Amino acid sequence: MSDVIKKALLLVLLLTAQAYAAGKWVTVWTGSTHGPYPAGNAVAQPDLHAVFPEAGANDQTFRLILQPNLWGRRIRLRFSNLFGSLPLQVDGVYVGVHASAGRLLAGTNRVVHFNGRSTVTIEPGHLVWSDAVDLGEIYVERKMAVSFHVVGESGTMTWHAKAMQTSYVSRPRGGSHGAEESSDAFPFTTTSWYFLDAVDAMLPTNTNVVVAFGDSITDGTNSTINGDDRWPDFLAARARASFGQKVIVVNAGIGGNQVIGPAKYDKDRPIGGGPSALERLDRDVLALSGVKTVIWLEGINDLGTAKATPEGVIAGFKDGVDRMHAHGIRVIGATITSSLHSTQTPGTPEVDARRKAINEFIRHGGVFDGVADFDAATLDPQTGTLRSEFQPSSSTGGPGDRLHPNRAGYQAIGEFDRFAEARPVVIGQGSDLFQRDYSTHRSAATSPIDPSYSIPRRSFHRQRGP
Repeated sequence: MSDVIKKALLLVLLLTAQAYAAGKWVTVWTGSTHGPYPAGNAVAQPDLHAVFPEAGANDQTFRLILQPNLWGRRIRLRFSNLFGSLPLQVDGVYVGVHASAGRLLAGTNRVVHFNGRSTVTIEPGHLVWSDAVDLGEIYVERKMAVSFHVVGESGTMTWHAKAMQTSYVSRPRGGSHGAEESSDAFPFTTTSWYFLDAVDAMLPTNTNVVVAFGDSITDGTNSTINGDDRWPDFLAARARASFGQKVIVVNAGIGGNQVIGPAKYDKDRPIGGGPSALERLDRDVLALSGVKTVIWLEGINDLGTAKATPEGVIAGFKDGVDRMHAHGIRVIGATITSSLHSTQTPGTPEVDARRKAINEFIRHGGVFDGVADFDAATLDPQTGTLRSEFQPSSSTGGPGDRLHPNRAGYQAIGEFDRFAEARPVVIGQGSDLFQRDYSTHRSAATSPIDPSYSIPRRSFHRQRGP
């Protein structure tokens, strides 16, 4: 090998090492776990009695399919046994590129280790990060396949019910198949994610994460299965178009979630919506990597399911915003969309009146760093309901429930400043969410999704609104 080639190779290695040194871990996907299977609100879920006859895994391999907002050449995975009843032993963990059905793109599967070992045991109530995995390439807009084998019996399974994405599972007592590229060993499907709850990528230090934090409307109920068209997905596409790789949007929605309820989550008496937003805030927002902004859409389940008062929900918002501000995170309040005449609990005029009271606080209370007026983007002002074109379900068909928007409704939310007819305080007044001033109570401010924006020091201690 000539000296010139040797010097060139050394230069490449040096530049690569410098790039890694200048990077940071950034969360590129989340699947916020909320309780033990089967407590939850899955959509289009097959009957899984034959897959999990004891309501847990037994010597089985999972192949979970997910869409990172951005790939990196180096990634790591976070596994959770938060709601488990037994120590969870996992081995045969691999990460690759999804091809179709349960198959992998040939040559992309990479083994995953934990402290240099191919197996890890996660105690109940704990989470574990894997070692860094070098993928070698960046797979733009491709889905990721994470395969892992549960050794023996899992006990109760920590899960995210409403994945809106088909994943694959082997037969009970079927053994370890994560290394295989084919789908032959994965006859069963599920529309949920299990045990895996976050993926990080090593990305440039100027990369910032926006967390969409909320309930089933953030989780994507009534959007398409496998379509990745929840409102955070539409917002992510706009961020990518405006800022390239500088801004990432991840989804921390949980179907049925509440701001303040339950007062304390009990995994032995689980509810579908999981721990309250305030209880899960540390794990699902503050512990994620690279978070700079949170868009918080929540409250309808407090009002409808739990019959909370507006004052109670508002107090919860203030508490959560204070905690996020203490970590240097700006918080955008999203107005609650209408559920009037819904076929579910929150459809009464009384709930709608309380919803409007909370929205007035979100718009004018001075607590949030900006306001995303999702209500204005989706409301039919003549009827007070969701617009009729946003009602039919895109998930399973039918007329919908008048609570959850369909794909068109989620697109309107993700592009809310373009659709809204009335927006007294919104992110990005005018036609461009990412370039214009975002609030009538902020002057000369860029969009809070703009990575160049930072929270003014005064916002941490400003006087509260009503």
